[in-house]
This record gives sequence, C-alpha cells and structure tokens, in this order.
Amino acid sequence: MSNKKTDNGLELSTEQKIKAAARKVFHKKGFAATRTRDIAEEAEINLALLNYYFKSKQKLFDIIMLETLHEFLFGVVAGIVNDPKTSLEEKVAAISSAYIDKLIEEPQVALFVLSELRMNPNTSLLAQKLKSVLSDSMIIAQFQQAIGTGRIHRIDFVHFIINVVGLIVFPFIGAPILKDIGGKNEDEFKDLMLERKKLIPIWINAMFKV
Repeated sequence: MSNKKTDNGLELSTEQKIKAAARKVFHKKGFAATRTRDIAEEAEINLALLNYYFKSKQKLFDIIMLETLHEFLFGVVAGIVNDPKTSLEEKVAAISSAYIDKLIEEPQVALFVLSELRMNPNTSLLAQKLKSVLSDSMIIAQFQQAIGTGRIHRIDFVHFIINVVGLIVFPFIGAPILKDIGGKNEDEFKDLMLERKKLIPIWINAMFKV
C-alpha cells in the first residue's frame, strides 16, 4: 500500500487519506453515484479500514459537504466582506478574484455544491451561516451607504448578491457547453475565466451605478 503525501511532502494519516479521497470522489460523482468502495480504491486502502474510520457513507459525506461549504462559501468570503480598508467595488473585485482562482483549481466544486443542495432541500443551516457572515458586515453597510448617497440604484441587496455570484459561478457550471460554443480548449477557457477577474467588477458597477 503506497502512502499518499501532501503538497509539502508530509505523509497523510489514514483518516486524512480517506477524507482526501472522499472529497475527490464525492466532488466528481456526487453522493448517490459514489460507492464506499470507490473511496477506498482512491485512498488505496481496503474497505474494512474505511468502515473502521467512518461507519457510513452518509457520515463521511456530511463531513466532506460541511468542509466544502465552509471552505468555498465562508473561507473565501468572511475576511473580504468585513475588511474596513476596502471599498464596495474593491470587495467585489476581491470576491471575484478569490472565487475564480478557487474554481479554476477545483472546477467541480460549484456543480457539486449546487447539485447536493438541490437534492437536499434542508438548507436552513447553510442560510443561517451565510446570514451570520453577511449580517452587520462592512459590505452591507457600504452597499446601503452607496444607495443613501445616490451612487447606486435603490435595489434589494439580494439582487446584488445574485448578480455577483451568478457572474462568477455560472461559467464553471456551464463550462463543457461554453467551451464547445466558443471553440476553447482547457487553457483558453482558463484564460477567459482569469480575464473575468477584471471584467466582473466593471459589469457590476455598470449594472448598479446611477
């Protein structure tokens, strides 16, 4: 049995290997199509050892889903939306840049999160966590201030969030079709996504500016 290592060369523990393998397989196949045997094979361990550490596929999936949501939704956003040193426009640029980098690194995450949330309608915990990050945040205060001074149109903050997130995430969800339509190979599509780091803040500003 070969030992898997992290990027810095440190050997992973068995539990870490299982979680790393589960993350890869779940992100690719989703919960329903994944077998515990698939995870064991990816981790290069036997099935009995996987079952020793994690008693069920559901338990392991719940861990991976929670970690993915925390990393993808909260790990990126929390520091940016509450940064007192950046403007509203700079926050949009920072969020766009951070998420595009994340999705280039793990393009399957966006579809994984959306698919699993659609399959599991109980999203109250996620909504509560998102609300806790955004409520009383600097970005909302700046958004309201911009409305108050007449710098942007008087609209619901949810419209703002939908447009920012949609512009970032949709191209990665529709990547196979978009690559075909545009005749882009993998590298060309990546360059297109990197270009959006500069374009998204411009588009958002144009959408809402009075």
